[in-house]
Amino acid sequence: MTPDSVLGLLVSVALLLYLLYTLLRPEKF
Repeated sequence: MTPDSVLGLLVSVALLLYLLYTLLRPEKF
């Protein structure tokens, strides 16, 4: 795996975790 593909994979996983966190948590800003 190239560093670019690893970086893209980390970014996609981070975005998925962020979306799950925002969906599961009540929106309080």
